[in-house]
Amino acid sequence: MVKQEYLAALERIGAFMKSGVLKFPLHPFKIRGGVKTPHRKTTAHYESVIMPPPQEVVIPLQQHIGAPCRPVVKAGDPVCVGQLIGDSNAYVSAPIHASVSGTVKKITSVMLPDGTKCDAVVIASDDQMRKCADIKPPVVNSLSDLLHAVRASGLVGLGGAGFPAHVKLNVPQGKKIDTLIVNAAECEPYITADHREALENSWAVMSGIYAVKRLLGIDRVIIGVEDNKPDVIQTLRRIADSKTNDPDDSVRVLPLKARYPQGAEKMLVLACTGRVIPAGKLPADVSCIVMNVTSIAFLANYLKTGMPLVSKRITVDGGAIARPRNIIVPIGTPICDIVAFCGGYKSPPGKILMGGPMMGLALTDDTLPVLKQNNAILCFTEKEARLPQASACIRCGKCVQSCPMHLVPPLISRSIKLKDMEALQKQGVTTCMECGSCAYSCPAGRPIVQNMRLGKALLKDFLSRQPMQKKKEG
Repeated sequence: MVKQEYLAALERIGAFMKSGVLKFPLHPFKIRGGVKTPHRKTTAHYESVIMPPPQEVVIPLQQHIGAPCRPVVKAGDPVCVGQLIGDSNAYVSAPIHASVSGTVKKITSVMLPDGTKCDAVVIASDDQMRKCADIKPPVVNSLSDLLHAVRASGLVGLGGAGFPAHVKLNVPQGKKIDTLIVNAAECEPYITADHREALENSWAVMSGIYAVKRLLGIDRVIIGVEDNKPDVIQTLRRIADSKTNDPDDSVRVLPLKARYPQGAEKMLVLACTGRVIPAGKLPADVSCIVMNVTSIAFLANYLKTGMPLVSKRITVDGGAIARPRNIIVPIGTPICDIVAFCGGYKSPPGKILMGGPMMGLALTDDTLPVLKQNNAILCFTEKEARLPQASACIRCGKCVQSCPMHLVPPLISRSIKLKDMEALQKQGVTTCMECGSCAYSCPAGRPIVQNMRLGKALLKDFLSRQPMQKKKEG
């Protein structure tokens, strides 16, 4: 059945492409799998609050996929908001800037939520938030200018992935992008940061869309919003349907069914265009680019002001938080300071997550800083954080039904146990996006996501040793 669905989708897309007519879908295309989660968007109607600068910020120099940055400042140096403090010569990387004004206290090492270590710049704030004198709007008249400006801004995927935006927008030669998809789905429970961005900076969303559309020669733009956000749909439609704001009528809002993981890149492309991204490929391979709604709005602000990425709107929620809210904080602000700004803990936290409950990372303590790609801090009580006791797999198949990537977790689990690397490759363990739909739907409470991560790590290690093994045999 899975193969038939896939072939049918390919046939439908082929016919669509051959027709030469690029239409807007009236309804989203059906996606496979996923789960219905309780959304608990309690902060959706809380207007964002700007947090005063903390006494000090800790700014890691690895806040993106790719090569880490190296510090370009040293202890004792004065810095201003927006000043460059870290950079790299690597293509897949993004520069990092000071989020407060003050003095560099030290260059230290910090452990990130995923367990990796990197350098970090610690800045003692002077509470003045003085802007760097070099900041000015970039001159953008071509795609090359845009790519240069995006890199200089330090923009990475603000939906959580952290992929450098200038790399995403640099379309490989020979590929034509006809569709820009703006991701405003925000399907994770609790998180409402993108929701507030769309309401509070809707003008910037449209401005950023038109900048990217014009310079990349894109034909249509689809803004994907889950249908549990009627205020966002109404606000963005009011702008997109205006002949003044959208004279080409090339931007449309598409309400999506509220189903997790609707906002995942591959799911979003399928839901908005009907196109299937093959395993190991990117949206550009099916003529699409996907950008988070906050990313596109930031880009518009940067083109207008020249201020690089130095702050972040995050949702602070969970049963242990006294006053849940959306707040805009300087990047590098310690989580404990953010919690204090939200009234502190009303009960001892049993678990602190950076991100949502489905794909977020559990933190060891609350002294870790906010990162560019961080969109939520969730602090749960002991009761909320308690996980069910895992029991034996009953072969019910619910994990298979819920997997949007057509994987069969019980078979993969067996291959991991047997250390059968060939089977792991055939079963597609590397295509797992760790969305957690399988674990959420498992009645036995199995740690399926952790097991999939183990399988990917085993296969990666095995494949990395193959050239060396062949060399020895030769």
